[in-house]
Amino acid sequence: QVQLVESGGRLVQSGESLRLSCAASGFTFSRSTMRWYRQAPGKERELVAGISSGGGGGSTNYADSVKGRFTISRDNAKSTVYLHMNSLKPEDTAVYYCNAMSFFYDYWGQGTQVTVSS
Repeated sequence: QVQLVESGGRLVQSGESLRLSCAASGFTFSRSTMRWYRQAPGKERELVAGISSGGGGGSTNYADSVKGRFTISRDNAKSTVYLHMNSLKPEDTAVYYCNAMSFFYDYWGQGTQVTVSS
């Protein structure tokens, strides 16, 4: 059974840091492109960061709104992808979703809530 389980979301103050984790099982994690999305109330889901399945952890990409503040990484031995978030702002408040994608599948977790107070 395929599972993506996000954790780490909580209430923080502006300027603080947070690390989200996504534990994967039921598929070949090391061969999957992994992404973090987020969705705020009343807004469309947006891509935050992605990391490929290439050697050495793969290449990364980021939304302009988080570039320089967020870092995506993966640990294939643990089948886990992380999102390190620094200098958090109220506009980062959203439900953050983990996504696993390949040519053959598109899996989603249930999401974890991140709330940043002003």
